[in-house]
Amino acid sequence: MTILPSSDRKYRRNPRTPLLSPQKCDDHEAGFDGASYSGAVFNLATTIVGAGIMALPAAVKQLGLVPGLIMIALVAMLTESSIEMILRFSRASKSTTYSGVVGDAFGVGGRTILQVCIVVNNIGMLVVYMIIIGDVLSGTWSDGVKHLGLVEEWFGQHWWTTRFSLLLVTTLFVFAPLISFKRVDSLRYTSALSVGLAIVFVAITAGVAIVKMMDGSMKMPRMMPELVNQASFWKLFTTIPILVTAYICHHNIHPIENELRDPSQMKSIVRASLTLCSSVYVATSFFGFLLFGDHTLDDVLANFDGDLGIPYSSLLDDVVRVSYGIHLMLVFPIVFFSLRLNLDGLVFPYAIPISLDKRRFFSVTAALMVLIFLGANFVPSIWDAFQFTGATAAISVGFIFPAAVALRDTHGIATKNDRLVSWVMIFLAVSSSTAAIVSDIYSIFSSEKGVGS
Repeated sequence: MTILPSSDRKYRRNPRTPLLSPQKCDDHEAGFDGASYSGAVFNLATTIVGAGIMALPAAVKQLGLVPGLIMIALVAMLTESSIEMILRFSRASKSTTYSGVVGDAFGVGGRTILQVCIVVNNIGMLVVYMIIIGDVLSGTWSDGVKHLGLVEEWFGQHWWTTRFSLLLVTTLFVFAPLISFKRVDSLRYTSALSVGLAIVFVAITAGVAIVKMMDGSMKMPRMMPELVNQASFWKLFTTIPILVTAYICHHNIHPIENELRDPSQMKSIVRASLTLCSSVYVATSFFGFLLFGDHTLDDVLANFDGDLGIPYSSLLDDVVRVSYGIHLMLVFPIVFFSLRLNLDGLVFPYAIPISLDKRRFFSVTAALMVLIFLGANFVPSIWDAFQFTGATAAISVGFIFPAAVALRDTHGIATKNDRLVSWVMIFLAVSSSTAAIVSDIYSIFSSEKGVGS
């Protein structure tokens, strides 16, 4: 039985910062002297580049190419500002968790609300990952058209090629081993491979688009949004949660920093990760929309199931879908890590760290996997999942809480620029979230009216 030092037990019982630093939990493990800079960059980049990349071309289709790419860059800058604020206030409050920072500023109530938002956001994201993996393996329907999955193409339609069966196999033989690690740094190699596979996807998409552009078989995409009525205007705001969700990584900042050999490198790690991910996002959005134009689907990966109009089209389709399917399988445990940590802190705020309690560790892990698995089999599309989590939990985690902590300024360290940026983030977050929710409701009622008429 492992006995925690008295300082750690006292720290754990403090309701303002209920989650023990992962490094403190794992220092007793022989051979671990801290995570490296490169490992941290790959882990954080993998947290960012998940399923969001698949919905970005569709978001750019709504906004138009020029405003879409500008918005991707703007959200990246605001994300860096929000993370920098969290890190500064973490040091001032001596907190080793995001929830600890919020708890320091707003007490137990604020900490609890944040943890609920992180849990909702991460569950939504992991459901999206499994939906896309299911689309890749077993296919999906879009506008009444069946897009075949890889396994269906290769082996035909059988009971074992259905979405349920393939996701069950993936859960048992891929996810289960990867989510069993108790340190986030243990995933550094799978994270590096995951980032590499995302770059493979971008390279193939760009290559196909360039080839088609050179042979003159491609139309130029719309530069600006297409506004035909009031509904199309409001629909523009539904892209904001998609963009915000694509950059959400705040829940993994502290777990990664706590394991670093040199925690002072975290600011540089954040900047390097965001630069890498922004480059991937811009390239994917530009070449994805350029390649498919107004036929870009909510999940652009579903576009890679037919003739791309170039030689070896079928092979390229398979390579793209296989590489990105494996990428998402490797992203899954990174996001799951912070989900488990925050849910445990929410449900068992004064218990010993979950990494030291095997029974609780595996019970929480199993319960979450069952919930995510069921969600992936019943949520119809990634756009629906992104809209729900993006317009509520993701915007709160990414913008509203960091801005609120800076404006609260419990330790008197906020600058004028911090306050200005914080008000901008809150305004953008609240206005875009409200508009997105109103637009979704309007679309639902318009659809029902159309069916009834």
